[in-house]
Amino acid sequence: MSAPRLEIHLEHLQHNARTMVNRLASQGIKITGVSKSTLGMPEIARTWVAAGVHSIGEARIESIEILNRCELGVPLLLIRSPMLSQVERVVAHAAISCNSELIVLKALAAAAACQGVRHGVMLMVELGDLREGVLAADLEAMVVLTLALPSLLLVGIGTNLGCQHGIAPDPTNMAELSRLINAMEARFGIKLEWCSGGNSANLPWLASGGKPGRINHLRLGEALLLGREPLTRKQIPGLYTDAITLVAEVIECKLKPSQPWGTPHSTSFSNEPTTSQITPQITPAQPMTRRALLALGEQDADPAGLSAAQLTIEGASSDHLVVSGATMKLGVGDEQRFQISYSALLRAMTSPFVSRCFI
Repeated sequence: MSAPRLEIHLEHLQHNARTMVNRLASQGIKITGVSKSTLGMPEIARTWVAAGVHSIGEARIESIEILNRCELGVPLLLIRSPMLSQVERVVAHAAISCNSELIVLKALAAAAACQGVRHGVMLMVELGDLREGVLAADLEAMVVLTLALPSLLLVGIGTNLGCQHGIAPDPTNMAELSRLINAMEARFGIKLEWCSGGNSANLPWLASGGKPGRINHLRLGEALLLGREPLTRKQIPGLYTDAITLVAEVIECKLKPSQPWGTPHSTSFSNEPTTSQITPQITPAQPMTRRALLALGEQDADPAGLSAAQLTIEGASSDHLVVSGATMKLGVGDEQRFQISYSALLRAMTSPFVSRCFI
């Protein structure tokens, strides 16, 4: 098999999804499986649907269009606010989209009217992480407009935390979301289907005894794919963390000095010298270490998101990864497997030089 490659264990992914579907169902919460870091990979979406996820979420309309052709039998949710330039495509291919701008809602309504369909809308409210969402004081105006546009269907209210500034879901902000949806329903005499509390960052709060209140929906990506929650990167009990692994091939392995030498400057991927203790020349006293060079670089994955037992990631350039280890037994032509973070997965899936292998 070619390297570098992502090895994708579909059974492990199905286990993760089924486990979370069942676990959250006991709290009245349904799951949208967010496949955006896989570029809308149909094989993964089908696996999640078979495990019982309520819907599939994507951030880009191109991936929504791919999944729409697969006829998955579940709603497709555009989790990033639609671009004005793409509203026609959004209405044509996504059942629901997340929204926070009046002008976009009007454009979606016009596109839906032209296509003779009714487009679902989830209004996003800002609760502290300062990414998408209207302020609570402006939510009522958004609801008024959405309800006044007959080609739009207001399906719910949601929020997003943990992505921009790492603000964690907690009893205060989650109770505020429940309060807001209750207030909107009472004010307009309506019943909304979704109260979407957020993403995988919500899981520690729920596991610690958090009360969902009105929250009945979460958008999970990292938990289903990597078995971890994003706030602390801790493993979620009962889930696989190796459902997707990255494999790279060794192209050099030698004993070398433990420190570089010469005059340090910044590199293409740093703004600081590589070390503050660069020796002017090799000396007999400088310890030697075994270092391996792999055919994998910044263009293929986030080096900070790679890990392997008994290996240290020394650094990376655009297409080289340097690792070391006191007991390392790698040789030229050998393959090394890495566990990956969400950022490493996202970049690896995007790289045209990383192949995919289903196991």
